[in-house]
Amino acid sequence: MMNLRIIPLALLAAALFALTLPGAAQATFRQWVEDFTAQAEADGINRRFYLSVFEGVTQEDADVLEKAAYQPEFTTPLWEYLDTRVNSLSVRAGLAQKARYHDMLQKIEQHFGVSRETLLAIWSIETKYGEALRNPKRLHYVPQALATLAWGDRKRAGFARSQLLAALKVMRDDKIGRENMYGSWAGAMGQTQFIPTSYLTYAVDADGDGRRDIWNSVADALASSANLLRKNGWRRGEGWGIEVAGNKSLVSRHGQSKTLSAWQKIGVTRVGGSPLPSGQTTATLSLPAGLDGPAFLLLKNFSVIKRYNNSDAYALAVLLLADQLAGRPAPRTAWRRPPDSLTFLEKREMQRLLGERGLYQGEIDGSFGDESRAALKTYERRLGKTPSGRPTPNLLNSLRGR
Repeated sequence: MMNLRIIPLALLAAALFALTLPGAAQATFRQWVEDFTAQAEADGINRRFYLSVFEGVTQEDADVLEKAAYQPEFTTPLWEYLDTRVNSLSVRAGLAQKARYHDMLQKIEQHFGVSRETLLAIWSIETKYGEALRNPKRLHYVPQALATLAWGDRKRAGFARSQLLAALKVMRDDKIGRENMYGSWAGAMGQTQFIPTSYLTYAVDADGDGRRDIWNSVADALASSANLLRKNGWRRGEGWGIEVAGNKSLVSRHGQSKTLSAWQKIGVTRVGGSPLPSGQTTATLSLPAGLDGPAFLLLKNFSVIKRYNNSDAYALAVLLLADQLAGRPAPRTAWRRPPDSLTFLEKREMQRLLGERGLYQGEIDGSFGDESRAALKTYERRLGKTPSGRPTPNLLNSLRGR
């Protein structure tokens, strides 16, 4: 009799899944939320609690679907992606946080074996050291965002359903109120942007208050990130890569893995000509921008960072910023930029000048997103030009009055 009671519930949940996939004929967003109640109950979520989480949520978050179609890690040129994340502002802010949280960072580093600079770099790139959490324009109610993806984004529907179930458990088990359940369009939460399943698996209470609070406790957030990296194979005290001399002969070997000794035998050297260290450590050759930038032999810790975000651009940004926070030099080979592009500082100047003309009200952060491009297009129209929204030296000189 027990099985007869359990099986119909599971079958009902499976049937509802099929009916509520994106594009199913009967499924409005609100209907999808109501129908998903059965799956939540099958996963142990009380119906009344589930409905309370969605109380007042009457429609999808349209911004989520728009942002899902544009991920800068995969759509922005690498040099531009790095410019906006590894720069004088992020380094200066990171050094200030490094000094402010010195003792706490030392304890986390000693316990988990992950360098404080790596944790600070993750914090910077995920939320600009928590600043993004204070900007309601960039935040989404996590259950609504995940339900929107599950309902309206076929590619991410399975991911979103599993994350929504995990988010409900986070709210229920750790008693996280709605006021804290705001995060990214993909459901990432807190100072260092944990998706709900990662929170359930890796979040820790580092400040000893009896709660895992990645929203308000910097210690909990950074220690949770350290725990995630350690459990995914981070190697204490080991670097992430070696810059090597790039040339055309290496292009065909991009993505190949060999021991350092094997790379040395076929003539690969450090940039500048000094020999590689010998040994049986495995390293993977990467020319992330082809011959238009540095070449690296990537070590294990590079791939571990990608467990946080499966993007080479993201991992490079974290680790290059961490190097600068630790006082290590930037790559000796420059990233090649288009001849008519602007530097990070020049983009900040352009934003400031557009603001002085009343065209731009956003942050002066050197990141040329939708708001910056819209302001520039308005300025181009005033000049009688076909608007492109692309920051160029000619437009900057025009704004300067030259």
